[in-house]
Amino acid sequence: MSARGMLSLVGNAVGGLIGWSEPVPPADPEVLRALFADLGVRVGPDDAELAEAVRYFQTRTGLPADGDAGPRTVHLLARYAAEAREINRIQAA
Repeated sequence: MSARGMLSLVGNAVGGLIGWSEPVPPADPEVLRALFADLGVRVGPDDAELAEAVRYFQTRTGLPADGDAGPRTVHLLARYAAEAREINRIQAA
């Protein structure tokens, strides 16, 4: 199993333990960019820009700001993105 696969597996297990019902999305750069886009944040194709966006998100949410999209970061980012999508859906109705 790859390191990314193992992180995803661990992230799902941790999420289940702390009450997150949705599985963690992969920490794939394109998935992360899509989650940030749901929050209204456009992240360019450069990996350094993505790491900076992750660091900023971590700082704003009280996570350790290391710039790595680990399971806790991805879970929280996915949760906020889902909430933003729901708010946009309600506003559009």
